[in-house]
Amino acid sequence: MRSCDQKKADFRVSSPTNSVPGPAQGPAVTPSARSGRPLVRLEGVSKIFSNGTVALQDMTLDVRQGEFISLLGPSGCGKSTVLRIIAGLGDPSAGSIDWPTSGHDASGKAHPEISFVFQEPTLMPWATVFGNVWLPLRLKGVSKAAARDEVLAALQMVGLDKFADAYPRELSGGMKMRVSIARALVTRPKLLLMDEPFAALDEITRFKLNNDLLHLWEKFGWTVIFVTHSVFESVYLSNRIVVMAARPGRVVNDMAVDAPYPREEEFRTSSVYNDFCREASAALHAAMDVNDHL
Repeated sequence: MRSCDQKKADFRVSSPTNSVPGPAQGPAVTPSARSGRPLVRLEGVSKIFSNGTVALQDMTLDVRQGEFISLLGPSGCGKSTVLRIIAGLGDPSAGSIDWPTSGHDASGKAHPEISFVFQEPTLMPWATVFGNVWLPLRLKGVSKAAARDEVLAALQMVGLDKFADAYPRELSGGMKMRVSIARALVTRPKLLLMDEPFAALDEITRFKLNNDLLHLWEKFGWTVIFVTHSVFESVYLSNRIVVMAARPGRVVNDMAVDAPYPREEEFRTSSVYNDFCREASAALHAAMDVNDHL
């Protein structure tokens, strides 16, 4: 029987074509370059809510520039809480958040170049697609005229430049999520936080958005932290899967997915993909059993 490494050597995918110009374009960060000091570090982070619920307990996590990390775990294990704390939308009850490469101290203040994509598109129904994507720039005092090129470039990146004047009610679920992603891109983020953005979509749309997200990530070299319940999605997207135990949430497995990028549909049917899915599934089942043995 061939080793997993031999199977990986057999698997190759083609590079994406027809790249679209847009804001914040830069060289993609290759997997070999994802090293060095963390972009953000969580050290011993715990979160206890006012009702006494312990959502996170002693969670430590380093996130390096250019990584695509999936947080995988059962419902209620604190995955979304981790994103909110990193984004500065909530404070840890204990522990520290540090930004070693950006001059921030350990106070946990929000990094200025973070964008957050929520599970729901959270679009303003009274505003056009253009208006929804313009919103974060508008809040910074950028006029509609000054923001026009940036907004249209972001919409072009997600394939919606022809829908700038449409309203959310005229869009499909997948198109609404693309608007939400474009709104995140227009701020030129270094760190993109995504909280199960494709969970409510049908499988075909979800696969397409998975591919689009990977192409954008490779093109712009973002760092992505992606919350999901799906083993299959986490393996397809990530170069690293952080498995969290059920409440209280903490890291119980940190798994490398060292299959090559770019990844296309052929990867989903490869033996390498199946091997990683089995490994991630076993880690998830073990995480769900952790509290049963406490």
